[in-house]
Amino acid sequence: MSLDEPVALRRVRFVVAYDGAVFQGFAANSGVTTVAGVLTETLSLITRHPVHIVGAGRTDAGVHGWGQVISCDLPTTSDLVSIIRRVNRICAPRVVLRSGEWVADGFSARFSAEWRHYRYLVLNSQVPNPFVAATAWHVHRPLSLPAMQLACDPLIGENDFTSFCRMPRRIDGNPQPSLNRRVMLARWSDVSATVGPFAVDHRLLSFDIRANAFCHQMVRSIVGTLVDVGRGAIRAGDIRTIMRARDRRAAPTLAPAHGLTLWEVGYSGVRSAGGRG
Repeated sequence: MSLDEPVALRRVRFVVAYDGAVFQGFAANSGVTTVAGVLTETLSLITRHPVHIVGAGRTDAGVHGWGQVISCDLPTTSDLVSIIRRVNRICAPRVVLRSGEWVADGFSARFSAEWRHYRYLVLNSQVPNPFVAATAWHVHRPLSLPAMQLACDPLIGENDFTSFCRMPRRIDGNPQPSLNRRVMLARWSDVSATVGPFAVDHRLLSFDIRANAFCHQMVRSIVGTLVDVGRGAIRAGDIRTIMRARDRRAAPTLAPAHGLTLWEVGYSGVRSAGGRG
């Protein structure tokens, strides 16, 4: 089969995990290494057919994926088990296809998604921990978990998140895109036990947030601001005031990218794609 030979195609949905540290983001971008770029090249090589990937979320450089979802069209003769095995043999451990299944032709990893779920890890300890350093923001100053949990309350529901979002580029002649988002879940948890024997004298905090969609840098800005609450730099009650300001300068603290992971993506009638932490 040549790359130019017409073939019957069928849509497939893959769940993807990746280490964002080695990529310049998820979306394909000429001249740099991205997750979509690597998967596009690998799947095209294996299937001997040009593949176009659609992703559920455009994660930034350094951000990880555990439950990223992609959709693409592959030849109907493709053996998904074999494809997953071959892709993982080539790309692992930096990129892994966790699962795959045939779906309806109208399915889109991006436009069919009803929600995205991100998880952010904070290592709150005096001493760094090399076993979680690549996926957690080390904050040595003690944090008040109750204050950070209380500060999550104003985030729930449909709100204007302009104060937490990098302003999107405006296209001439088009209105400014809305930064309203519907947040279904926002909570902090102490997950130190998940680090096992490496948790001695270390405190690992997890922030989970689920919304219908996210704007650029929204989660990292929210986390940075909530950590400011935990440090005592601002009060939990200030979150509502920051949101009402609709001004990016009102929430200047941006958490580093390496602590953030796209954890799950939800679709109607489909079991959520992602992890259980």
